[in-house]
Amino acid sequence: MQPSRDISRLIEIMAALRNPVGGCPWDLEQDFSSIRHYTIEEAYEVADAIEREDFGDLREELGDLLLQPIYHAQMASELGQFDIGDVIYGITEKLIRRHPHVFGDLDAGSSDAAKGRWEAIKAEERAAKATRRGETTPSVLDDVPNVLPALARAEKLTKRAAKVRFDWPDFLAVKAKVEEELAEVAEAQASGDAAAVHEEIGDLLFAVANLARHAGVDAEAALRDANFKFTRRFHYVEARCREDGVEPAAAGLERLDRYWNEVRAADKS
Repeated sequence: MQPSRDISRLIEIMAALRNPVGGCPWDLEQDFSSIRHYTIEEAYEVADAIEREDFGDLREELGDLLLQPIYHAQMASELGQFDIGDVIYGITEKLIRRHPHVFGDLDAGSSDAAKGRWEAIKAEERAAKATRRGETTPSVLDDVPNVLPALARAEKLTKRAAKVRFDWPDFLAVKAKVEEELAEVAEAQASGDAAAVHEEIGDLLFAVANLARHAGVDAEAALRDANFKFTRRFHYVEARCREDGVEPAAAGLERLDRYWNEVRAADKS
């Protein structure tokens, strides 16, 4: 079998890997749960390549990500549930339905108008899903995936709640809520109640995610950038320790903090 630019070759390869006769033993052992985390990891690796603007890596990572729906669809086909054709039909049907201003008779109008129609159609779809599940009253929080990173999910939950005007009026009101939650963390910590500290820190993080939304900031991306910045600065601290011939663990906080302030000052200048 030879590589190809045609997606049908990828489908053939996946089917061969899962073939009980002559297939790959590892691939044959997998199920939806066992490869679920690979699906998530591949999406993150695509995002990482985009942030690094590495188009060579992006091409490769998109291929790894593309394999995941092919893999899941192959296993579903083996169970008689659906195949990759059903998946492709479903997404094409959804895109056509959600873009009546492109594929129908509606005027495209502005970007805001198009987004409004998209949201209205999604609301109808959520209602239809709730009906299929036997739920008479769909929630605006339906379809916010539990597996999203917690910070991203918190931001999305508050965004959904805001659609029915359950929201703080402005940035300053959310800032006050963050300060209130921080005070409650300190109070819980002083009480020595570990469960209360856990709960209050969760409330604080949720409030900060809401603050980011009100500021027009992607909370998940902001924290990810902060992680990168911390890593880069800490690498500098480690390098300065090596220059001075001292192990970081033995350098002492005062020296480490001095190195840290050096790289902070360099960043600001």
